[in-house]
Amino acid sequence: MDEEYMREALIEARKAYELGEIPVGAVVVKDGTIIGRGHNSRQRDQQVSSHAEMTAISQACAFLNSWRLDDCTIYVTLEPCPMCAGTIMQARISHVYFAAEDPKAGALGSVFDLSVVQGFSSYPIIHQGLLAREAKNIMDSFFAKMRDKRRKRTDEL
Repeated sequence: MDEEYMREALIEARKAYELGEIPVGAVVVKDGTIIGRGHNSRQRDQQVSSHAEMTAISQACAFLNSWRLDDCTIYVTLEPCPMCAGTIMQARISHVYFAAEDPKAGALGSVFDLSVVQGFSSYPIIHQGLLAREAKNIMDSFFAKMRDKRRKRTDEL
């Protein structure tokens, strides 16, 4: 089932891609049901917090009518940044599955690991690499497309 949920997160990432957003997607699952979905929408919303994880977590909280997401799992196509990792921990999400590592802003092992910092009341179990190749391919395609656009603009000048 984990792979199926990560595929749902990849669907969300493709939605972000189509919007011209960095293609990250996330879903929150409780008892075998997806209760929150999200994809990056910072450019569209002009909100720094419009990350895939934040949207999925907000939907899950609304679904459960609680800020506590005990016994929930989040599936994310890219390793969470510090803001999202902190929110995951504050929401008390039990498990985090992320596909691709983020060597620029990853906060669950790549740049640093917020899940081992002492002082939080809850720590998720981290699983990495599930469908990493698929997630990385979407990211690589997106950034190649952005570079091509930039190159074409430069050539037109």
